[in-house]
Amino acid sequence: MKSMKKLAAAAAALGFAASAASAEPALIYDMGGKFDKSFNESAYNGAEAWKAASGSDYKDIELQSQAQREQAIRRYAEQGNNPVVMTGFAFGSALNSVAPDFPDTKFAIIDMVVDQPNVRSVVFKEHEGSFLVGYIAGLTTDSDVVGFVGGMDIPLIRRFACGYVQGVKAADPSIEVIQNMTGNEPSAWNDPVKGAELTKAQIAAGADIVYHAAGGTGVGVLQAAADAGILGIGVDANQNHLHPGSVLTSMIKRVDLAVQEAFAGGADLETGIVALGLAEDGVGFALDEHNDNLISDETKAMVASAREQIIAGDLMVHDYTMDDSCPAS
Repeated sequence: MKSMKKLAAAAAALGFAASAASAEPALIYDMGGKFDKSFNESAYNGAEAWKAASGSDYKDIELQSQAQREQAIRRYAEQGNNPVVMTGFAFGSALNSVAPDFPDTKFAIIDMVVDQPNVRSVVFKEHEGSFLVGYIAGLTTDSDVVGFVGGMDIPLIRRFACGYVQGVKAADPSIEVIQNMTGNEPSAWNDPVKGAELTKAQIAAGADIVYHAAGGTGVGVLQAAADAGILGIGVDANQNHLHPGSVLTSMIKRVDLAVQEAFAGGADLETGIVALGLAEDGVGFALDEHNDNLISDETKAMVASAREQIIAGDLMVHDYTMDDSCPAS
């Protein structure tokens, strides 16, 4: 009886209703909340796009603690939600445990590979998109010092940093790139105060452009950059609109597309590994009315050329997750 009460309490804490099984898809956000203006919010936008196009609904949940990961995945599978989609590498272990228990349920995980027959693993070539925004930064900087603020110090974020450095150095090898990570715990994704502090320190060291790959922490990075009159670079979603005229560009990572396609697949979702890079339009950089006048026509042409070279295989961008060195740094 005690265990049943505990299960009921846990379900209530996660916001699950004791309802009949549902074939609706479900989305589980990573720590930081669905409206982080970055990774999670991009996932939410993809779910909303699917909802608008299909006329159907979906379930979603924002986790409050690390301990809820496996519980949320399992609960949605038990309720019959299909597919169950989750955003972030940190779900990997939990999904690997749950997926075999629900062979008829399709799962999708973004930013991690889980080798199970009923799992779709969506990964991105962040280093390619980061190269392009680094190239833009290197061609734009006046101080010849630029910065990078990462979230949690993990190989995935080092991949962003390494691609960025390589892009900066492709513009001018003499440019200095200052790098800081926010922390080693998941809280590093949702600490805008720390993001602002790190950005101010980089500005004090001469940086006039700062790129972040830090989730909700990046809101503080972009705010500090705008307040100081320098340029920020956004990530994941197009963040140019957050500080028009102060965000040089954003490295777009199509998490929204990954979620929308997973929902559209439904119970027939194709599983396996899906890798999205420049060639697949899975990553790129944002150019719109908020930053068009910040990037010169010459720079736009040079970046377009670099993009085509990467797609053609004539320009190789180093992937830190395959080799934990960063030659350009």
